[in-house]
Amino acid sequence: MTQNTRTQALSDAGVSIWLDDLSRKRLLTGNLADLIATRNIVGVTTNPSIFQAAISGSDEYDADIARLAGEGKDVDQVIEVLTTDDVRNAADLFADAYAASKGFDGRVSIEVDPRLAHETEKTIAQAEHLFEVVGRENVMIKIPATKAGLPAITAATAAGISVNVTLIFSVERYEGVMDAYLTGLEQAAKNGVDLSTIHSVASFFVSRVDTEIDKRLEEIGGEALALRGTAGVANAQAAFGKYLEAFSSDRWNALAAKGANVQRPLWASTGVKNPEYSDTLYVDQLVADPSVNTMPEKTLEAVAEHGEITESLNAETAVSAAATLERVAEAGVDLADVFALLEKEGVEKFEQAWAELLETVSASVEASRA
Repeated sequence: MTQNTRTQALSDAGVSIWLDDLSRKRLLTGNLADLIATRNIVGVTTNPSIFQAAISGSDEYDADIARLAGEGKDVDQVIEVLTTDDVRNAADLFADAYAASKGFDGRVSIEVDPRLAHETEKTIAQAEHLFEVVGRENVMIKIPATKAGLPAITAATAAGISVNVTLIFSVERYEGVMDAYLTGLEQAAKNGVDLSTIHSVASFFVSRVDTEIDKRLEEIGGEALALRGTAGVANAQAAFGKYLEAFSSDRWNALAAKGANVQRPLWASTGVKNPEYSDTLYVDQLVADPSVNTMPEKTLEAVAEHGEITESLNAETAVSAAATLERVAEAGVDLADVFALLEKEGVEKFEQAWAELLETVSASVEASRA
């Protein structure tokens, strides 16, 4: 099998392609292995919604649920085994990519319990627990970029854990995330941790920004309508400008001299929600070196079929993007309110998905004990 020319071009441009999905079916059927071989997939991200869909929509977990229930495990323990088993097996599948990229890729992410999003100490404890349970160097622990999440990111990084920071919506919060990572690296260095073993990505959500801002622009009407579909890309492009600043600073250079790795921006929520927009919009317009784009399979296949690689983002792109966001604000959109709402909704959606997963597995556990 050979790699698709368009996904290969994206990889050659400095974008690591990670699949935004994981299920036991993908592992057992060889689907994930095929995507690695033909679509340049070099990593996987998961979240509570992905696990809820995988486990509730398949009978491939039933035998394990029955076995674990028979061992007396409660529902939370059963879910932990199911999810960490899938992540561990996927991590093994990416072992070659992990070795070839010296740890940047070949990564599989698993998220801390979304119910802990506003509890720093419990998030730290679970990040350490999941890292130990999965037991693979190439696992990344996802921690949300809530205010309570920032110190947890620092603590996990200081402990030598590679972190995927999730649910970032604003450039301002992204700056806080990068600071949390750098602080964690500084603490790790003081603790004698080998900085070269620590990697991180910062997941900046894209399509949800357009969905909310477009709705507000439509309520305003008139000339504001011309700005629809521009904010999501501009927000991410502006964020990349902040990445360039942070990882060329004296503070960063001091850490790089000790072997530290950059925290790459990761473009998340890249499936296009509005059918009026190009289905590869959040890939074509966010080519950045270095970066990660985590795509649902539908978007991945669209890119393989007709994606168009554009010029890589740079400092000038960021300036233009900031001007676009300013026009959106001048049109009457309260950006701070948008980003606060999206973070709140993001946490709530993952909490709801986790509650549904608990309900699904609970029913299966009870049925197996009947």
